[in-house]
Amino acid sequence: MGERATRHRGCRASLALTAVQEARLDQQAHAARALWNLLHELFTVAGTRRPPLSYVDGEIRWARASLDWLAMLPAQAAQAVLKTYRRAWVNCWEGRAEAPIYKSRSRTVPAVDIPQARDLHVTRVHRRWGMVNIPKLGRVRFRWTKDLPGVTKGGPAGRITGARLIRDALGWHIVFRTEREVQAPATRDWTDSHVGIDRGIAVPLALSDGGTYEHGPWLTEGEEARLLRAQQQAAHREHCRRRGERASKRLRAAYDQIKDLRARAKRRVLDWQHKTTSAIAKGYVLVAVEELDIANMIKSARGTVDSPGVKVAQKTGLNRAIAGEAWGRTVELLGYKIEDQGGVLIHVPAPGTSLRCSECGVVTPGSRESQARFVCRNPECGWSGNADFNASRNIDQAGLVLASAAGRAVVRQT
Repeated sequence: MGERATRHRGCRASLALTAVQEARLDQQAHAARALWNLLHELFTVAGTRRPPLSYVDGEIRWARASLDWLAMLPAQAAQAVLKTYRRAWVNCWEGRAEAPIYKSRSRTVPAVDIPQARDLHVTRVHRRWGMVNIPKLGRVRFRWTKDLPGVTKGGPAGRITGARLIRDALGWHIVFRTEREVQAPATRDWTDSHVGIDRGIAVPLALSDGGTYEHGPWLTEGEEARLLRAQQQAAHREHCRRRGERASKRLRAAYDQIKDLRARAKRRVLDWQHKTTSAIAKGYVLVAVEELDIANMIKSARGTVDSPGVKVAQKTGLNRAIAGEAWGRTVELLGYKIEDQGGVLIHVPAPGTSLRCSECGVVTPGSRESQARFVCRNPECGWSGNADFNASRNIDQAGLVLASAAGRAVVRQT
C-alpha cells in the first residue's frame, strides 16, 4: 500500500428548491453581500485605526438582533463573511491579491457560506438524489452526481468540512468542501506510462500516442440563433434607453436569456473538461504540456492609430477561439487530478515544439506545410504526419528529459 496524502477538493451539485426556498436564499445572499459592504465601509473609514475583531463581532451580533433583513443570514454565515473579509486584507498585505472592494449587486455572484459540516446532515436518498440541511431553509434535495467522502458506504475515504451555496444563471448550487485521502504525489512509476499533449483549435487535445480528444459546438444551431437574436434585441433596447434610466423589463429579459445560454455553454465546456482530464489522469502517470503565455497569445492585433494592425478580424476570431477552449483551466484541472492519482504534470518550454521534427530532432525551414501537415525537409529523414501529433511527440520527449534530469521529482505542478 503506497503512502497517502490529504487533499481538499470541492464537489458541486445543483439544488432542487421551491419558490419560497429560492426567495429566502436570495435574501440571505443579498444580506451577506450587504454585510461585506458594511465591513468594507467600516474598515475603509477607520483607516489605520481599525477596530479589533472582537468589537466587529459584537457589532454583527447587535445588527443581526436589530435588523430583520440581516437576521435572515445565519449566524455562522455572517461569521464566515467577517473571516473572508479579514483574509482578503491579509492576502493584500502579503502581496497575494489586490485590496478588497465594494461588492455591487449587478457584478457579484450571490453566495452564502455554511462553514460547519455538522449543520449539513448529508444523506443519500437514492441513485440520483441526496438531501442536505441548509440553515433557515430546512431539508433540500440536491442532484447526486458524485460520491461524497464519509457519506456513501464504500465511497472515497475522507469527510465533508463545509459547503458554499452559489447562484448562477441556471439556478442555485451547493459546493461541498471535502477532505480526501489520495496517493502521495510521484509514487507511481512513469517509465512506461507517459504522454505529451498539444493544445489546439481544430484538435483541442492531441496526444503523443496518437489519441485525440475533440468536441462539437457548445451550443446547438437553434441555441446559437436564439443567442444572436437576444444579443441583437439587447443592443437595440440598450441603444434606445436614456442615460440614467432604469433597464426595462424587456431589456432585462433579453439579458437573462443571454446569461442563460452562456451559462449553458460554460456548463458543457466544464463537463467536457472534467471528463477528459479525468480520463487522462487515470491513464497516464507522467503528462507533459506546453508552457504557454495565453494572455499574450490573445492580445489584440488592432495596433494604434500611428501603427494599425493587419488582419485584425482574423486575429480577433483566433483570439475568441483560443479563449473559448479555456486551455488554462484544462491544465489546472489536469494538474490536481494527476496529483490525486499519484502522477506528475510537467510544463515544457513552448519554443520549437511545432517546428522541430519529432523523428530526427532537426528544425528545417518549410517543414510545417500547413496548420495540419508536417513534412520534415531534412534529406536524411523525410518523416511526414499530422502537425499536432508531431508537436505532442516533441512535448513528450522534452517532458521525459526534464523528468529524468529532476530524478522523478515534480518539476512544476499546478
